[in-house]
Amino acid sequence: MKLLWCVLVLAALVLAEENEGSSESSESQEVPELPLAEECDEELCKLPDCRCSSTEIPGGLLPRDTPQFVTVTFDDGVNVININTYREVLDGRQNSNGCPAGATFYVSHEYTNYRIVNELYNNGYEIALHSISHKIPQDWWATATYDELKEEIADQRTQMAHFANIPFESIKGVRLPFLQLAGNTSFQVMADHDLLYDCSWPTNTFTDPGLWPYTLDYASEQDCMIPPCPTASIPKPWVLPMVSWKDLNDFPCAMADSCFYTPDMEDEEAWFQFIVSNFERHYLGNRAPFGFYVHEWYLSANPAVKSAFIRFLNLINSLPDVFMVNSSEVIDWVKNPVPLTEYRAKPCRTWSSAACPVSLCGNVPSEHNQMTYWLEACNVCPRVYPWTGNPLGL
Repeated sequence: MKLLWCVLVLAALVLAEENEGSSESSESQEVPELPLAEECDEELCKLPDCRCSSTEIPGGLLPRDTPQFVTVTFDDGVNVININTYREVLDGRQNSNGCPAGATFYVSHEYTNYRIVNELYNNGYEIALHSISHKIPQDWWATATYDELKEEIADQRTQMAHFANIPFESIKGVRLPFLQLAGNTSFQVMADHDLLYDCSWPTNTFTDPGLWPYTLDYASEQDCMIPPCPTASIPKPWVLPMVSWKDLNDFPCAMADSCFYTPDMEDEEAWFQFIVSNFERHYLGNRAPFGFYVHEWYLSANPAVKSAFIRFLNLINSLPDVFMVNSSEVIDWVKNPVPLTEYRAKPCRTWSSAACPVSLCGNVPSEHNQMTYWLEACNVCPRVYPWTGNPLGL
């Protein structure tokens, strides 16, 4: 009798585990096996929706007929600590054709002031995604599941639109924390949630000439500096490669603040020449987009570097064939490449202003770490501090 009872208990436990597993799987996203990407066929992969990974200029244009795009980007939370730097270096800038200069903010959620995000959007800058938690360690992002990345990235789009009160459809881009890809998974999340592009993937190989944006319909030729990188065929999302700079000893650096052998941090002129030398590799080459990717703290901690950066922006804003743009504008041009003369003459981009009915939310309790937070938003205050699994704090 005792043996029979033990058998019945074990059977019940197995059944309970199976039911629990089936319940969990029913709640999670079913991710089909993705087909391995094949070598790119240029006869089948055509603009505007497909492009092979290549250093060739889109549209077969000559370098002299190609706009030189510059993408200035900042990562992490946006708040009262860094907004003055952004205002100082960016506000009021125009390209030589009279159109507003752009910049892209890859915003992480924690400690972000959404009233300031709203201000940046209303000034014409692009707001993009950098995750809700920006959690450590870096390895977590390499092995994150589809559902985990959906909560970090796709749900952040909903969160950003809600608390900054900006259009959902204006949020198009992604940069993953630590530039850590998750193989196919992050791009599959992007594809399933209609995000336009990723800018997390550095290239050290394709720097001279530089790599132009491309899609993942076919196998990428880009080097994989921070594995795992995608290997499947994943139509729709674009890769905006982070073409690495070269430091003073020719070592590559994906972001300006990650360069090891740099000029003296107090030497403005040397830093200006350092930035220009990296820019000229693009400008005098195949005119692949030039990225100035940086964290705000690097500029505020190093006034000479900030001054050199401002001088560089002044320079490019005066050049007739250089355009400081939002990152998504680069993808728009690659989809429909037009010669420099036509691009200069086109109407300036426009955007609708977004109101910000400010809510000052103090002592907001959190459920993920038992802390309390202060939050400034362009919407009603949340019940609890928004986080993964509850992006609106309901």
